[in-house]
Amino acid sequence: MWGSVVIGLASTAPVYSLVATLGFVVLAVGAQAPIAFVLAFLPMLFIAFAYRELNNAVPDCGTTFTWGTKAFGPWVGWMGGWGVAVAGMVVLANLAQIAGIYFWSLFGDGSLSENVPLVTATGVAFIAVMTWVSWRGVELGERLQNILLALQYVVLAVFVVAALWRFFDGSAPDPTPFDIAWFNPFAFTEWSGFTEAVLLALFIYWGWDTCLALNEETRDPTRIPGRAAVLTTVILLLTYVGVTVAAMMYAGLGETGSGLGNEANADDVFLALRDGLFGPFGWVLVVAVLISAVSSTQTTILPTARGTLAMAAYKALPARFGTVHPRYRTPSFSTLVMGVVASLYYVGMTLISDNILQDSILSLGLAIAFYYAITGYACVWYFRRDLFTSARNLVYRGILPLAGALMLTYAFVQSAVDMYDVDYGYTVLLGIGGTFVVGIGALAVDVVLMILWFLFPGSKPFFRGESLNRDTPVLVPEDPADYVRSVDGGLA
Repeated sequence: MWGSVVIGLASTAPVYSLVATLGFVVLAVGAQAPIAFVLAFLPMLFIAFAYRELNNAVPDCGTTFTWGTKAFGPWVGWMGGWGVAVAGMVVLANLAQIAGIYFWSLFGDGSLSENVPLVTATGVAFIAVMTWVSWRGVELGERLQNILLALQYVVLAVFVVAALWRFFDGSAPDPTPFDIAWFNPFAFTEWSGFTEAVLLALFIYWGWDTCLALNEETRDPTRIPGRAAVLTTVILLLTYVGVTVAAMMYAGLGETGSGLGNEANADDVFLALRDGLFGPFGWVLVVAVLISAVSSTQTTILPTARGTLAMAAYKALPARFGTVHPRYRTPSFSTLVMGVVASLYYVGMTLISDNILQDSILSLGLAIAFYYAITGYACVWYFRRDLFTSARNLVYRGILPLAGALMLTYAFVQSAVDMYDVDYGYTVLLGIGGTFVVGIGALAVDVVLMILWFLFPGSKPFFRGESLNRDTPVLVPEDPADYVRSVDGGLA
């Protein structure tokens, strides 16, 4: 359980997530930032229940791909699996860039962090190292994540304590007493600001589902991963709300200086507050962001590699993706491919235009909302015959997953509408917002690749519903020793 929760938390990169979104959420809704994080938590919690229920019945590392296929058939399942892959590839490029920038900002006057070739090479090096860790074994990765996550939470704890200490001793730059109205969901003055804040907050919760992708490698795979997912989302809620409240009490919402309402601080609130809180030890916050990005790089590789492993096992991808290392018991080929593809994508986007890279990152919410929503709908439809057998089933397999899926569907549509505007991101492509083109384009590539695979002779068992359907038995044995490698690289 502990290892699953650690990996789930590490995947969300809590320190970096706060750095990237807190300032923009405050700019969108001001003092209602805490309740924005709470409201964004609700669809995540509801979808976590969907993951838990589906995992209890079908513990499979393919997660959305497998469950979507069992519920709605091969076409929907394949698209859900691609949604997971797109999100992982894009965020890996983002994390690599952040890791490179923060690493070189620790040296000299920080000017090296503006050297694009140096930062890019460093980011690729981080991806390579974390790909090796993931390839080497999940146990090694878990031990490393224990250390990295502990360091992140120590820094966050020091941040909260220091901020509250300065508030109570009167040395805060803009001491702002706690107000219960910060948690009033009816105090939003503009609907557009509310939706923007919640959509931003959705991003920082993403990643908890990694512990479900490791279900086949977890003790008691039908129970522990699902419980870990729910627990992870709750811990994230407490973390984000706690840090937000402490920052607001310390720095206030002013539009100048270190105020959280200062647009100049939006890109990195911690950077604006570090000297006042940490003094000569301000570099500690920089290291925490670096650790957070590097940590999430490794855990982001895990679910994508295991998703493509499952797709190969059910003949939705070439059999080579189903190769498992005979010694380390990891999806070796899928892991290496993920690292190589993410590196090529990062370097390619950097060479073409850094602005397009940034737009691809901004569009990430579309892929996240897409495959989370598929999971929620899949839960309701897969268990449709059992919903009214008990109150528990109706709530956890029906009402909550459906509510989460509907919320995320709205988030997807609203995000797409916002991204269509030419002023939304950094680029304009085809006369519309570049973020929209990149985000929807990535999902459109899903359809193209799916059709190409459909035309491949080896895909027929999958698309005919023979290799994976509702009645396909779970491939996770009670005893791990029962795993047997077959000649074609699948599971027998």
